[in-house]
Amino acid sequence: MQLIRILLGILLPPVGVFLTYGFSTTLLINIALTFLGWIPGVIHAVWAIAKSEEKANQQGTF
Repeated sequence: MQLIRILLGILLPPVGVFLTYGFSTTLLINIALTFLGWIPGVIHAVWAIAKSEEKANQQGTF
């Protein structure tokens, strides 16, 4: 599932972030960055998805 979210984060950054965080401030930040340019949106999306997975692994939930 993480691979799908990362691929969506690259192709459609807000969709990947939405699947990870739902409707949240992280999603709104990503939408704003994507409007400023696709590259900033992709960088934020991949970072946010990876950070979420890292946090889940530290807590022992997958």
